[in-house]
Amino acid sequence: MSVKIKPAKVLPELNREKPKGETTMGAVRVQVKLTNAVDEGMLQRGLLKPEQVRTYTADALVDTGSVMPMLPIQVAQQLGLRLVGKTKAEYANGSQEVVDLTDAVGIEIKGRSAILQTMVLGNEVLIGQMVLEQMDYLVDCNNRRLIGNPAHPDQPVLKVK
Repeated sequence: MSVKIKPAKVLPELNREKPKGETTMGAVRVQVKLTNAVDEGMLQRGLLKPEQVRTYTADALVDTGSVMPMLPIQVAQQLGLRLVGKTKAEYANGSQEVVDLTDAVGIEIKGRSAILQTMVLGNEVLIGQMVLEQMDYLVDCNNRRLIGNPAHPDQPVLKVK
């Protein structure tokens, strides 16, 4: 028995050419400042000078398919982060790998901040859902940028239920 498949209809508005200057969807990247949170705590206690706090600035990839933030090993080393445990990372293809977890990292994006552990993985800084949730950012894929949640644009509001 054979089954005939009708060709899909393409809606006219989806089949149009993009006007000049209109962008297509793609990767969202954002400037991020990373700080060794232990150093920051020692600074607040008067045990370190400001110039001793280790920081790193990167052009990070925003990945809504990832949960935790990720750092390459070189960035974790430059920040002086301790490796405090291991976890399983699952890739989009279903394969898994055991990776290191770092000590707390301060993450600052466009004036908002979070402190989280990170996975040591890959070759670039990656921002996942936990960072977006804590900072209350939404991804504007069409314009390739992060925007504050329009429901409360002045500051992050975290859900507790």
